[in-house]
Amino acid sequence: MDEQSNMRSPAVAGTFYPGDPAELSKALAGLYSEAKKQPLPGRPIGIIAPHAGYMYSGKTASIAYKHLEGECYDVVVVISPSHTVFFQGASVYNGAAYQTPIGVVEIDTAISREIAGIHPSVFLSNKGHTGGSIRGEHALEVQLPFLQQVLGSFKLVAIVMGEQEESTSRILGEVLASVLAGKNCLIVASTDLSHFYTEKEARRLDGNIQKAVEEYAPDRLQSVLISGKGEACGGGPMVAMLIATRRLGGENAVITDYSTSGATTGDFNEVVGYLSALIVSSKKVKSADPAAGIAPGKSAERLTEENKGYLLDLARRAIAAHLKKSKLTEEAPESRILRDNRGVFVTIKIGGMLRGCIGMIRAAKPLYLAVAEMAQAAAFDDPRFSKLTESEFEKLEIEISVLSPLVRVRDLDEIEVGRDGLLIRMAMHSGLLLPQVATEYDWDCTTFLEQTCLKAGLPKNSYKDSSAEIYRFSAEVF
Repeated sequence: MDEQSNMRSPAVAGTFYPGDPAELSKALAGLYSEAKKQPLPGRPIGIIAPHAGYMYSGKTASIAYKHLEGECYDVVVVISPSHTVFFQGASVYNGAAYQTPIGVVEIDTAISREIAGIHPSVFLSNKGHTGGSIRGEHALEVQLPFLQQVLGSFKLVAIVMGEQEESTSRILGEVLASVLAGKNCLIVASTDLSHFYTEKEARRLDGNIQKAVEEYAPDRLQSVLISGKGEACGGGPMVAMLIATRRLGGENAVITDYSTSGATTGDFNEVVGYLSALIVSSKKVKSADPAAGIAPGKSAERLTEENKGYLLDLARRAIAAHLKKSKLTEEAPESRILRDNRGVFVTIKIGGMLRGCIGMIRAAKPLYLAVAEMAQAAAFDDPRFSKLTESEFEKLEIEISVLSPLVRVRDLDEIEVGRDGLLIRMAMHSGLLLPQVATEYDWDCTTFLEQTCLKAGLPKNSYKDSSAEIYRFSAEVF
């Protein structure tokens, strides 16, 4: 764990999944492109997914996660077993964030504290999250890139179960149901099934687990686990998830895939079983617009020159702090607009040439914090460029684009070049271009649309496809 930021760093990047951001995104895009969705009788509120290396279980996991396309959740709870350290109860991560090569996943500290404040068996801790072995726990971490790729920005509650006694599983399920009632949430249970049986025996044992899940029966699943008629290293997380989602409006369990490691290794004498499944609900839960830069109905107040000067200075100080390997401590500014949640992009240039550009579309953080984080990301985490060096720092030119809410485009005539930026989403692809890009290159509307499609990794005419979602937005650029 990064002690300065209280952030849990990746423990198995480069082993269980690619450690390079570009390679990881490419691997996930490949898995999702091959995954097939099936019609669902509701919206996913729960997932069971395996946690082996992506080459073994990635296909099975991706088929479940593929069904989250177009969804947005206010909070995602991931529950995993502990493979590295033994302890009693369920450990709710007490840090600020989990990090993967794709980026940082912020912990919902308020909900985490609430979950950990009801019963002593469920407590705030870093047990099972950090330490315990040289390798570090993998079962929770490997789920996050799948979620990042399909959902984009989301807040996380990370829970690792130590011993998985029946009482702990039931308590955790009831606590989650109580705290998450009325919230737009997703609960993920991380588990593999039987280990090192023949393919035939594994399918027999795993079939008992699968049947209990398909019947949406946590009591039956618990009985199968206790009797030894089925095995799952994450049996406790599965039981807790089923209990919680039933109370939160879950109506059906849908099996999305089953496989074994034999399909990858060719060895069918000792296999590991992998299951993925969804819990769905037709219950409607109100949430912020997943595309919106700020909450619907809230007007985008304009920044003063003093606000802009503060943000530009803050961006530069954030980059300087990272170069010095020190933590930037910034008190909340007095100006309310700087404390409002806003979408923002930070672009850095040297000699007029692009040196990095990173942003967040959704209004997930107060503007001043978002600017500081995106400035550091643009300087050090843009996969297109090497990390910024101290010698380059004095030459740095910083441009900030504060986004308005996104508006769905129903008629292409609504788009005004020079005023609007564009976001295109289609299947697992998305691409965004800021308003100033079209002006700098003197594009007309058609060219702007085509270039946005290409930025998303789509054929340039994809904006004409009925399944393409097009959004426009404005930006204060300074």
